[in-house]
Amino acid sequence: MEYRKLGKNGPEISVIGFGSWAIGGGGWASAWGNQDDELSAESVRVALYNGINFFDTAAVYGLGHSEEVIGKVLKGDRDKVVLATKCGLVWDENKHISKNGTYDSILREAEESLRRLGTDYIDLYQMHWPDTDANAPAEETMRAMDKLVQDGKVRYVGVSNYNVSLLEASLSVRHVDSLQPPYSILRPAVEKEILPFCLEQGIGVVAYSPLTSGLLSGNYTYDTKFSDDDWRSRNAAHTGEGLRKNVDRVEKLKVIASRYGITMPQLAIAYDLAHPALTSALVGVRKPSHILSVLPAIGLKLDEATLAEIRKIAVE
Repeated sequence: MEYRKLGKNGPEISVIGFGSWAIGGGGWASAWGNQDDELSAESVRVALYNGINFFDTAAVYGLGHSEEVIGKVLKGDRDKVVLATKCGLVWDENKHISKNGTYDSILREAEESLRRLGTDYIDLYQMHWPDTDANAPAEETMRAMDKLVQDGKVRYVGVSNYNVSLLEASLSVRHVDSLQPPYSILRPAVEKEILPFCLEQGIGVVAYSPLTSGLLSGNYTYDTKFSDDDWRSRNAAHTGEGLRKNVDRVEKLKVIASRYGITMPQLAIAYDLAHPALTSALVGVRKPSHILSVLPAIGLKLDEATLAEIRKIAVE
């Protein structure tokens, strides 16, 4: 396993991280469908055995269930891992999810996450989405995060899905240890401004959806369908003309992967990790093979000509 320092002040984390969105299971708005908890637990153990020390979850995944699963499995290995979770998405008794970045909500959510995770501290606490409902500016959210650090309940502070202006506002309160943006061959937008800004400011970057929620698995066809309880069944990139265009792009990318003698997912991970701003790429996991199959991407170097070729295909 390879490890990189998370920003200028953070811990050393594995370049492949464990993403636990799907292991939250079904029954909520952004679910991937039902999930077997024992299979999830086995996946966590396999990841840990293979040197992965960065485990990322969120309160909203399964409306608390993902945190409970992760916390239970890692309980005996707590001091060996960097445990990350997220706040800022809350739900009511009807499972309706809304954004809330207010000071009091962040402090309350942290207590609930600590309880579900079965720990007395969170290594990396991240604001999941900016509070565009205007409940609170980014500065207020950061003040709450800083309070949690002062109280010893959080060690490092991160944000997710923030743009440069929101990062600047957050930095006016305290240093931001990490950003978690969507970043993949098929979603390269952050390369333009956000990744260079993070590199300049010493903000670590943890890419989520490096396989673009399965599109870069190489397994999809024009006829791929998702169940009604899978959020991808309602996503433009995974259905209709969007799916067709992405399948065509992936077929061209497979030619590059075959030149290197690697799989499509391995190429996708290697592409992300080639960017100097990247600390880690989060691989979404539902079963052990999702982790084991991408490990060969570690240490794989793509030359500049190949990276340029990949970028060209991505925007076709």
